[in-house]
Amino acid sequence: MKNKKKGKSRLDDVIKAMRRGNREGEQEVLGPGFHSTNRVHRSKKTYTRKTKHKGNDVD
Repeated sequence: MKNKKKGKSRLDDVIKAMRRGNREGEQEVLGPGFHSTNRVHRSKKTYTRKTKHKGNDVD
């Protein structure tokens, strides 16, 4: 008879179930598809041509 490790498989199942629940909850809120959770912080000095980013200097 082989000894089975039951504790690890239960923990893995719990982790998988939590991840699946989190994914489903996120899809209900944000909709289907990929949504990044971390975004790059842009500096104020980053150049852009759009007028909405140029500030109040534009007439």
